[in-house]
Amino acid sequence: MYCLAILKDKRQGELKTDLLQHHVNYLKELSSMGHLVMCGPYVNNDGAMMIFNCESLDHVRKLLANDPFIAEKYYQAYEINEFLPANDENNWLMDIPQTKGNLVE
Repeated sequence: MYCLAILKDKRQGELKTDLLQHHVNYLKELSSMGHLVMCGPYVNNDGAMMIFNCESLDHVRKLLANDPFIAEKYYQAYEINEFLPANDENNWLMDIPQTKGNLVE
């Protein structure tokens, strides 16, 4: 399953180098395990996003809880949403009931 995590309520002030290094090391670990698909801060520097490929929402919550940015409350809140990836392999979701039920002729 794929999930988008939106990191919010960023603590204002200077980001400490050691916290950033711990966060980056954690991201590298998640990526090497195949759980982190993509992540990054917003251009306006007010929040960030992470895309996960995990077995369950509980797994995503555990991974987020262990992220130094969350554990140290650099980001004080987050939101998780499961989503369906649309791509060539699944015909951009044209053939799934969720999409078909919303189409208007």
